[in-house]
Amino acid sequence: MYPLTCVDGYKIPVREEVFVLDIIPFTSGPGTISSDQKLSLFNPMNLRAGPLVNLPTQHGNITCAKAFDVGNNIVCTAGENGTVSMWDLRNNAPQAEVVKLTDNQVPILSLACSSAGFSVVAGTELQDHEASILVWDVRSTPTQKLHYKEVHSDDVTELNFHPSDHNILLSGSTDGLVNICDTRITDEDEVIIQTFNHDASIHHAAFLNDTEVFAISHDEKLALYDVAENHENGAATTNFGDMRQILGCQYVANILAKSNGAGAVIGAGTHDRESFEMVHLTKGQGWNLDRENSVSLSGAHSSELVRSFCFYDEAQMVFSAGEDGYIKAWKPNA
Repeated sequence: MYPLTCVDGYKIPVREEVFVLDIIPFTSGPGTISSDQKLSLFNPMNLRAGPLVNLPTQHGNITCAKAFDVGNNIVCTAGENGTVSMWDLRNNAPQAEVVKLTDNQVPILSLACSSAGFSVVAGTELQDHEASILVWDVRSTPTQKLHYKEVHSDDVTELNFHPSDHNILLSGSTDGLVNICDTRITDEDEVIIQTFNHDASIHHAAFLNDTEVFAISHDEKLALYDVAENHENGAATTNFGDMRQILGCQYVANILAKSNGAGAVIGAGTHDRESFEMVHLTKGQGWNLDRENSVSLSGAHSSELVRSFCFYDEAQMVFSAGEDGYIKAWKPNA
């Protein structure tokens, strides 16, 4: 295990309890959303100076954010009142909100963005026996291009586009299903091209590469699936089971695919040991956990939950955000 040292950090300076909910990994540095309804952008080399950009959002309670264009600091946010906003963080505050989509009033729990496909997708809570996936084309008037009402039967908790095909969308739900959809198809009876039944409420799910998918449930059960034609039955190709038992952790914050295709990183935390560990999920003949080369963030966010993490491999830096109101930067010992 390789320990990293906390080299920098910033705590939101308010008296009430504020959580940093998520990190958006822009090319220029980390952005965050927080429970004080702020969208922020930081200088990665100087977190303690505070955010370079600190914008109030108008979602009631902000729930999610996804980068639309990581290279140009364009991001979408959404929340409890059903609105979606697109922000260009290069602009000054009054001009930063460049698009506002207001034709939905159902609380939004998840977002996916594709700049290549000019698409913004939102997943809603279950309301009036209906959970929706809404698709907008940001080039056209701000009304929904597609509205899928039958893909899931409960809250849509996760959305992610395919890494190389902007028409293919992954969705996950508390109904226990991970669905792969082709958004060129408007007919709800035909839109799902593959279904994986994880048999537990989906916390996170995403593509690991062009054909393989991970899903981890709210009770920390991890399995991998394959959308390739020779795996059409939808059964898990690798079933790791309860990661709390396997990793000796209390929760999994997320799993992030490596951009170079070399597996993924599992972020797992333990409250009572005040620790957070990043474990490599590697692929050889099969998928394996590389515990020997795991990375630890000693002290983490004290006993508070780590909500999000990201890594910048070239800079050899890791950023973490937690329910203690901090965003922290970590580096190997010099």
